[in-house]
Amino acid sequence: MSGGDRRRTLAVVAARGGSKGIPHKNLIDLCGKPLIAWTVLQAGAADGVDVVAVSSDSDAILAAAEAAGAVGVRRPDEISGDLVSSEAAWLHALEHVDGTLGPFQRIVALQATSPIREASDIDRALDAFEQQKLDSLLSVCEVEDYFNWRVGKDGPEPINYDYHDRRMRQQIEKRYLENGSFYVFIPSLLREQKNRLGGRIGMHVMERQKMFQIDRPEDIRLCAAIMSSYGYA
Repeated sequence: MSGGDRRRTLAVVAARGGSKGIPHKNLIDLCGKPLIAWTVLQAGAADGVDVVAVSSDSDAILAAAEAAGAVGVRRPDEISGDLVSSEAAWLHALEHVDGTLGPFQRIVALQATSPIREASDIDRALDAFEQQKLDSLLSVCEVEDYFNWRVGKDGPEPINYDYHDRRMRQQIEKRYLENGSFYVFIPSLLREQKNRLGGRIGMHVMERQKMFQIDRPEDIRLCAAIMSSYGYA
């Protein structure tokens, strides 16, 4: 698409102030920046993104997000609890900015706790979204060379192979892990179905090292090491 024809795109990040696993998780220092800042900067650097909005119930998170270039959206208490969906926060943010900075025809919803990504991931996903005429897209990592198991009623059992006839690793069916880094979708999915996925769905495959996210204290050092080693930070 030419610049004049490109659909206007909102990147939105939901970042609550509360966190049970890591206190003030979205503000922890990661390679010299608050965690929330990495996602804002990556989205802002993507050519296909017009506006970055961060939804939060925390003044400190909103300040850090705005310092990194985002539009801060104060999240109401009724959609700030542990059990409230990300979709509720995204929809509130969309309606808050759509009238003044939109209208938006595409949404990129990013997870702040998945900092290992590049602006080029977002742009390639947006290109695929248009070329494949998608309604929604999810970021994934390929896990084709794993032998998957689960615990069944009689104990451990394989999922994607038969241990009686063990195949070469290369013969295992390709599978993809929904890594949660980001999603792309049309606004009507959010408004009408309160969902991030629907209609014609596509995938953006990311490199394996980009699957890691920050949920536990030890994840901070792991993600920092990866980002520094690969030159993302």
